Amino acid sequence: MSVLASLSLPFLRRLDPEQAHELALDALTLGVSVPIKRPKDDPALATRALGMRFSNPIGIAAGFDKNARVLRPLAQLGFGFVEAGTVTPRPQAGNPKPRLFRLTEDRAVINRMGFNNQGIDKFAVRLARLSRPLPSGRGGGAGAPVGANIGINKTGADPERDYPELVARVKPYVNYIVLNVSSPNTPGLRGLQDAVRLRGILDAISARHAERPPLLIKLAPDLEDDAIGPIIEAAVAGGAQGLIVTNTTLARPDSLQSPYRTEAGGLSGRPLKPRATEMLRLVAQAAAGRLALVACGGIESGEDILTRIRLGADLVQVYTAFAYEGPALVGRLKREMQHIMRTQGIETLDDIRGKDL
Repeated sequence: MSVLASLSLPFLRRLDPEQAHELALDALTLGVSVPIKRPKDDPALATRALGMRFSNPIGIAAGFDKNARVLRPLAQLGFGFVEAGTVTPRPQAGNPKPRLFRLTEDRAVINRMGFNNQGIDKFAVRLARLSRPLPSGRGGGAGAPVGANIGINKTGADPERDYPELVARVKPYVNYIVLNVSSPNTPGLRGLQDAVRLRGILDAISARHAERPPLLIKLAPDLEDDAIGPIIEAAVAGGAQGLIVTNTTLARPDSLQSPYRTEAGGLSGRPLKPRATEMLRLVAQAAAGRLALVACGGIESGEDILTRIRLGADLVQVYTAFAYEGPALVGRLKREMQHIMRTQGIETLDDIRGKDL
């Protein structure tokens, strides 16, 4: 798997980033570089969160599989959980191209995709197919917990109407649901993180869905520190079960070297790591164990993962590192985690969770 994937990466890097992304999805659909059997995880990497057991804490973040096309192949690569989306009620083309940029010198990506996706109808059909038994007669599903990341259209949106409707469409098929209220590429979306507005959306969901999978909210790294507390209280009071910390950033660190550094859009990858790490600390302190926390932003090593867990994360997600390294990333992260855990005498992830707070 790793050899074939590594041979294809130089070719993909010569292509336009969005074209390379589509080819990667096609390859996964065809089973290229996907093992026949999902790798067996070391029990030391297992963890529990959101009422579920995860064989390892590493997930693929939303944005890679916007239309729920390759959830099973991604799980077969060894991810502990997989998240599809962001999906909107109606299909939309997203922003004009070019809209995806590799900042190779910075090991980063800037995107201004604009929630390009095929809409909830096709998304829900694929999720339903995923849950059916396989032709071999074995059980359906992806082979790992599945999440759906939901958002609103650029035009004609009514968040208090649209989010509950999207929950209705995905809840029979997924293990958790994420409200994306933090993408920088949909005008006005980040305003939905306001504590009062967020509580209204959560109340609208609760009024319609007494029964549903765990609900998480994805936060922007660009929030002011003093806004974090009210948002967390609104999330808890509104019945959310977790937070994803964080989405992409509009900030541009002075350290950026790439000629694409001034492109508009959300920055992800290595330059996001300091703010994403600090924000996790602030969120974990304010949440005080009341919400499950998924850390995201600049994670590219086993040490990064253990650092986030020490700061209170239950799970982590990767995206940009996967775009740069491909399928081999997943196994490398696990090996690095296991090496550090053995060296430091860490038996389980629970032993270190929150220890650095």
